[in-house]
This record gives sequence, C-alpha cells and structure tokens, in this order.
Amino acid sequence: MEINQVVGTLVCTERISGLDHCALRILADRKGKLLVATDPVGVRPGNWVFTVSGSAGRYAMGDPKILTDLTIGGIIDDWAPEQVSRPDAQREDRASADPESTAEMQSAEARAA
Repeated sequence: MEINQVVGTLVCTERISGLDHCALRILADRKGKLLVATDPVGVRPGNWVFTVSGSAGRYAMGDPKILTDLTIGGIIDDWAPEQVSRPDAQREDRASADPESTAEMQSAEARAA
C-alpha cells in the first residue's frame, strides 16, 4: 500500500470491456509522479488516499476480472504528511549529533536481526 494525493479525474470515452464503468483518478505520489488508479470509493481532487496494487488492486474493485493494477483503497481522514519522517532520516540525524549513539544503534539492530 502507498499514500498518494488525488489531483484529477481521467476521462476516457473509449475503454476496454474490463474497465467499462470504472471511475479513473489521477494521483500524484510524494515525488510528483503521476499515476492512474481505479476509484471504487468516490474520491475528490485534493484527497489523500491509500492505494493497493497488483492483484490486490483487482480484488479491491470487487471483481478480479477488472483490469487494474492500482486501486484506491480508502480516503485518509487524518494525516499530516509533514510530520511523517523516515526511520533512516532519524538515524542520520542522530548519527550527525552523536557518533557513539550510532554505534550503539547499529549494535542493537544487529542483535535484533
């Protein structure tokens, strides 16, 4: 699953039979890459959503015969993207502040593995 933002609706008058009545949305990932997803939940531009891909995307549409590899699984009601940080970024911040804590972190990770 991934988090993306809805940036628009894709209008297609001619479609293959597996996508006859599916709403299509244009999504942008965090890097700005545009994606197309089927929309069984009814999202609007600006919504943050989570998506499912591959065969899970077909099942999320309710019919595995629907030809999609990316489906919107739900609308995110409460999420602050600027407050989410990556664990690697936190480790780098600590490493630059205290080299000894980096060695301790690496030892703890090695023991956990």
